[in-house]
Amino acid sequence: MGAQWKAKGKELAANARGRVFGKLAKEIMVAARSGADPASNARLRLVVEQARKASMPKDTLERAIKKGAGLTGEAVHFEHVIYEGFAPHRVPVMVECLTDNLNRTASEIRVLFRKGHLGTSGSVAWDFDHVGMIEAEPVASSTAAGADPELAAIEAGAQDFEPGEEDGVTMFLTDAADLDLVSRALPAQGFSVLSAKLGYKAKNPIDPASLSATDLEEVEAFLAAIDANDDVQNVFAGLAG
Repeated sequence: MGAQWKAKGKELAANARGRVFGKLAKEIMVAARSGADPASNARLRLVVEQARKASMPKDTLERAIKKGAGLTGEAVHFEHVIYEGFAPHRVPVMVECLTDNLNRTASEIRVLFRKGHLGTSGSVAWDFDHVGMIEAEPVASSTAAGADPELAAIEAGAQDFEPGEEDGVTMFLTDAADLDLVSRALPAQGFSVLSAKLGYKAKNPIDPASLSATDLEEVEAFLAAIDANDDVQNVFAGLAG
């Protein structure tokens, strides 16, 4: 959670499937502004691979690419905006949005932060590093040595690595500028890339054990409510573990 907060529970995951596709479609449309060919558009290539891993229907994926690239005649304009603040009990939060209506999004985010504290630009960002985040798992045919995350991180040029949210998954952390380079290097080290994106990692995450069960539930409910907003792409919380 120090890297990216994710909703827990099978029911939550099932209900979130449609939202995941919607968020990925936005990312694809924004990335496709720089060209509809993933082979020559690194940002598009990364999000298309992520969409395929998430089992996004092919026609939905292709429609998003064409729409973003302006090939359908439809005007697409999303703005990227970051909100900073604190969840209940002073847990720092970075909220990444893509929106076609800044006023609507700002109003909704203010309401969602009523149980926490919405800060000004830079009020929380200083406590996060802007990094590349790559989730990867060993390919089935890898030898034990070939799928060693520490060796893979060194050889692929990652800065660090840590256990991912799911069993068997490793989160490789990179400099923001090296995200695509490391993503393309990991398969040669025995790892299959599940997702790759830029994000925010807390420098001093709060230990959940320092919060009571009730306090932790309040933080989780706050983060879940923000993540459910249609304009929110990613929620990064300074919560360890």
